Amino acid sequence: MKQIPNIITSLNLLCGCVAMIFAVSGDLVSAAFFAFAGIFFDFFDGLAARALNAHSDVGLQLDSLADMVTSGVVPGIVMVQLLSQAITGHTLDIINVFAEDGWNTSIISYIPFIGLLITVGSAYRLAKFNVDTRQTSSFIGLPTPANTLLILSLPLVLAFQNSIQIEEIILNKWLLIILTLVSCILLNAELPLFALKFKTWGVKKNSIRYVFLIVCFALILLLKFIAIPIIIALYILISIFWKPSEI
Repeated sequence: MKQIPNIITSLNLLCGCVAMIFAVSGDLVSAAFFAFAGIFFDFFDGLAARALNAHSDVGLQLDSLADMVTSGVVPGIVMVQLLSQAITGHTLDIINVFAEDGWNTSIISYIPFIGLLITVGSAYRLAKFNVDTRQTSSFIGLPTPANTLLILSLPLVLAFQNSIQIEEIILNKWLLIILTLVSCILLNAELPLFALKFKTWGVKKNSIRYVFLIVCFALILLLKFIAIPIIIALYILISIFWKPSEI
C-alpha cells in the first residue's frame, strides 16, 4: 500500500516520456493529451500519499523528477515546435535538425530554441520548491503543471478550434517569445498562489477551491481548450485578491 503513491507518480513520468516523444516528432496534440494525463496522475499521487499516510523522501524526489519531464521538458519542446511553426510554417524534425538536407541552419532558424527556456525555468522552480518550506500548503510562483496546461493548450486550440484569427494570434512568433519569457518569470516569481490541495472536504474551508473548480468546469464546457489560458489567469487573480493564508 505504501508504494501506491510512487506507482501513480511513475505513471506521471511514463506519460511524460510518451508526450516528449510525440512532441519531438511534431505530434503536438498527442503530446498534449499524454502530458495532461501525466498531470492528472500528478494531482492524485499527493492525494494517495495523504490518504495512505505514505509520505517519503523518495516519493518527494520521484515526484519532482516526474514533473521535470511532464511539466518541464515537454512544454519546452512544444514551445520550440510552435515557434518553428510560426517562423517556418511547419514543425521541426528535431532528430534530423542538423542533417544536411534538413532544417536550414541560418540565424533565424535557431530562434525556436528560445522555447527551451521554459524547461530551464521549470527546473529552477522545481528545485526551489524542494527546499522552500513556505510551500507546504500553498505555492510561491506558478506551479509547473499549471504552466504546462497553459502552453499545451495552444496546439489543442489550433487543432480543434482553429480560425484565421486564432492562428494569427497563436502563431505570432513575438507573442510566443513573450509568453515563454512571462511563463519563466511567473514560475519563479515571489507570487503567493493557493494550492488545490484538500486537507478536508468541508465547504467552509474550501469554498474558494470549490468555486474555482465549478467556474473552471463551466468555462471548459463553454469555451473548450480556449478556456485553459483564461483559467490560469483567473487562478493568478484569485490568489492575488485572496491570499493563500485566507483560503
